[in-house]
Amino acid sequence: MTLRSAASLRQCCGLDGMSYPSASLNPMAMNAQKSPYSASMGPRPSISPDHKTLDRDRVAQLPKVELHDHIDGGLRPSTLLDLAQQSGYSGLPDSIMSQPEDARADALEEWFRTSAESGDLPSYLQLFAHTTAVMQTADAIERVTREAVEDLARDGVVYAELRFAPEQHQEQGLDLHYIVDAAIAGVRAGEQSAAAEGNPIVARLILCAMRNNNRSTEIARLVVDNAGDGSGYVVGFDLAGPEEGFSVREHAEALELLRENLVPFTIHAGEADGVGSMKDALALGASRIGHGARIYEDFGASLDGIELGPVAARVRDRTVALELCPTSNRQTGLVDSMEDHPLSLLYELGFTCTVNTDNRTVSGTTMTDEMLLLGEYFDFGYDELLHLTLNAMDAAFLPLPDRQRLARDLIIPAYEELVGDPDMRGTSRNDGSSQHDDGADEHDPEGHSHDHAHGAHEHNHSGAGILNIDLGDLGLDDIDGLAGLDGLDLGDLGSDKRE
Repeated sequence: MTLRSAASLRQCCGLDGMSYPSASLNPMAMNAQKSPYSASMGPRPSISPDHKTLDRDRVAQLPKVELHDHIDGGLRPSTLLDLAQQSGYSGLPDSIMSQPEDARADALEEWFRTSAESGDLPSYLQLFAHTTAVMQTADAIERVTREAVEDLARDGVVYAELRFAPEQHQEQGLDLHYIVDAAIAGVRAGEQSAAAEGNPIVARLILCAMRNNNRSTEIARLVVDNAGDGSGYVVGFDLAGPEEGFSVREHAEALELLRENLVPFTIHAGEADGVGSMKDALALGASRIGHGARIYEDFGASLDGIELGPVAARVRDRTVALELCPTSNRQTGLVDSMEDHPLSLLYELGFTCTVNTDNRTVSGTTMTDEMLLLGEYFDFGYDELLHLTLNAMDAAFLPLPDRQRLARDLIIPAYEELVGDPDMRGTSRNDGSSQHDDGADEHDPEGHSHDHAHGAHEHNHSGAGILNIDLGDLGLDDIDGLAGLDGLDLGDLGSDKRE
């Protein structure tokens, strides 16, 4: 089923223009009560909702967190051409190889971007035959991984989980452990070279098993062996590849092995296949969902508004992070156009959303590009970008102290510097004030006006300190006996020290 638009979902549920009388269904109430933002990542700087326009240069410099990036989907075109020549691979299109040598890289980049507009996942995945073909030696794997880390760091990514399927790199007989060692060496080298360029980044690896193959238990054992080797570079497992016809439950043995060894895993689900694939992933222990955009298929409607089915409720209520990849989702046919993507609706309804690239070269995108799309199509501003970034940081397969350190030392300071600009500063989220400096209308580089109210994206994410409760936001202002609690300061209850 293809989602036509988030607006059509509201219409088909009878929600177009409808208010949310129930506090449990009010997006603002849900986010105030069950915010997907974790206080463990530290206090959020306040950014005025009156300033929504995203500037490319500013966004490019902001720290980002990438949870869903396939190494073999992000080769530099020039590297692919170089490795093809070294390895003797002759499968690249004649339309590329017939170009003058100095024009081939640009032509190959455009060819990937055009070919990715296939409209279905199986056709999209065929493009990876070219990238994996040139990654059959340890040197090639190390180089591609190092360059991926460098490129992400140059895009402002401060934490990245890069994933790949070792089983796809054995055409020349490489041992699986040797393949992983090469990727780890690439991550280390990439971190070092990025730091030398002034772009600090922490990168880790997720090892994928291909769900259309029979090797998931073998790859799960590979993950267990490497996750326990003390290096800390392999942090999780993933099931990737075509979803339809290849049930998650066929890999139950592999997932049980991971659970027994306390290794976290994510699973591609809810992209080409629907709610059933996500239910299976959750039932078998997935900590996150790769893509998961089709969770909207578990939504229903009543006079109160949108009602979540059991799978959607589980994902939202247990803050299971969705690794959403807007550009890739459009290219594989999940939506017909970017404005139809459900990310904005899921965000409003309190799901733990993250934004990712999936395959930077194949899809022709970057983290900066993905974030700018959210501003262009959904009116997301810097406040929402920070929220998504901290969601991703909190969901990372990294020890809590490391996640907190990255948030404290790299992410939060950058946004604090951002709000140091008087044009970007809002009132403190701890003072209970809703007054903001209106400022003048702002315009994006294309001249489109973005003078929008923050609306349902306004969340109260205060941790320790003063928390003022607005009963109107919770839909409780007309309930007898509660009027005296409006604007309550938790400090009055001795609760200001609690997270």
